[in-house]
Amino acid sequence: MKSNKEAFRDYLQLEKKYSPHTVNAYLNDVSFFEMFNEANFGQKGIEGVNYSQVRSWIVSLVDEGVSNVSVNRKMASLKSFYRFLLKTKQIEVSPMLKHRSLKIPKVVQVPFSEKELADLMRVVGNPVGFVEIRDRLIVDMFYTTGMRRAELIGLLVKGVDLSSGVLKVLGKRNKERIIPILPIIAVQIECYLKERERVGGIGENYFFISQKGLKLSESFVYRLINSYFSRVSEKVKKSPHVLRHTFATHLLNNGADLNSVKELLGHSSLASTQVYTHNSLAELKKVYAGAHPRSE
Repeated sequence: MKSNKEAFRDYLQLEKKYSPHTVNAYLNDVSFFEMFNEANFGQKGIEGVNYSQVRSWIVSLVDEGVSNVSVNRKMASLKSFYRFLLKTKQIEVSPMLKHRSLKIPKVVQVPFSEKELADLMRVVGNPVGFVEIRDRLIVDMFYTTGMRRAELIGLLVKGVDLSSGVLKVLGKRNKERIIPILPIIAVQIECYLKERERVGGIGENYFFISQKGLKLSESFVYRLINSYFSRVSEKVKKSPHVLRHTFATHLLNNGADLNSVKELLGHSSLASTQVYTHNSLAELKKVYAGAHPRSE
């Protein structure tokens, strides 16, 4: 007979369709709380805990210097675990019922400016050879599609449809999404594919591959974006996520509809997309101040 944790793992994988990375993170959080609870309260298993025990773990994590963001993520894992136990009638009341997330200071993501993007394109110039052409395409793909890093890395060759001008990516919770590509990107893709044929290798199902034909790693893609934008930007954060943020902000600044941007980004709700509107609002204020008769 499966343990509650094993059944929870199956639930996350099969019913919730979470990625292996997310499933492991949830299970690790539950396991760490289990170890904490046994070490501090001498209680094996966490099915019958009360909220004061959970609160003790929160205090311990904060004392260890764990950030509020990380603490909240661990609590989300516990909430999910106890929701599962409720659903399967293993418990009658969740100890997380009255839990409130720790406050997170708002950090405003600063997107790259259109000038920084234009400067980068001038610095890069015309790429030559497999590596340069691939790296330039990765940068442009992030900026013109707004896809996530995991989506770009997991993009398959068969997911690129040049005849229809679209990409098919697998987003969060294995949700498939269609993203249109610009004609200029289609030209770059054709150029990259010609170079890619010479590389091949065991990673050939993946669209973006290394010189050895392997699937790219998340750290490689992060370092690539950071390295490229270090040439033209003094911003502290230079990452694939900032490029995704830039994609959304530039679309909104140039009049795109919020719902359309939501669909392009693959967000499940408008609330997730609205975090990008502060930059477009700043742009609107600037236009308004310069155009209104009473602005002088």
